[in-house]
Amino acid sequence: MLDQIILFVLAVNVGFLAAWLTVGALENLFHPFLNETYTAEVMDMARMREDYPEAYAFVSYRRIVSAPLRRILFRLIVAWELVSALALWIGAGALFLAGFAIGAVEPALSLALIGTLLFTTTWCGFLVVGNWFCYWFGHEGGQNTHFQMTLWGMGTMILIVASANLLL
Repeated sequence: MLDQIILFVLAVNVGFLAAWLTVGALENLFHPFLNETYTAEVMDMARMREDYPEAYAFVSYRRIVSAPLRRILFRLIVAWELVSALALWIGAGALFLAGFAIGAVEPALSLALIGTLLFTTTWCGFLVVGNWFCYWFGHEGGQNTHFQMTLWGMGTMILIVASANLLL
C-alpha cells in the first residue's frame, strides 16, 4: 500500500511539473510575443544598455543583435520545452500506471527522472545563459523565476531518487 501511495505522490509531483511547463511551452508556441520580446531584450542586453551604461560597456560584446538569430534561438527553446513537457507527461503516466501495478516501477522512475532532469536543465540553462547576458540588470523577476523552477526540479529529482531507494 505504501509503495502505491509513493508512486502516486511521485506521479502527482511530476504531473505538476508537466502541467506548468506545458502551459508555458504552449503560450510560447501560440503567443510567442508574450515571452519572445523579453528573451530578445535579454539577448540584446537592452535594459542594461539603457540603465547601466558603465557596466554595459564592459560586456556589450556578448549581446546578440541579429533578430533572425534571436528568433531561431527562441524557437529552439520552445522545442526544448515541448520535448521536456512530453517527457514529463510520459514519466507521470508511467508512475501512475506503476501505482496500479500495470507498469513496472523501475522504468517508471527512470522516465520520470529523465523528464524531471529535462525540466531542471531548462531553468539551469536560462540561469547560465542569463548570467552571460547579465540579466540581473533589469530582469530580476525572470532570474528569480528561473531559480525557483530550478529548485522545484531539483527537489522533485531528489524525491524520485529517495523514493527509488525505498521502492527498488
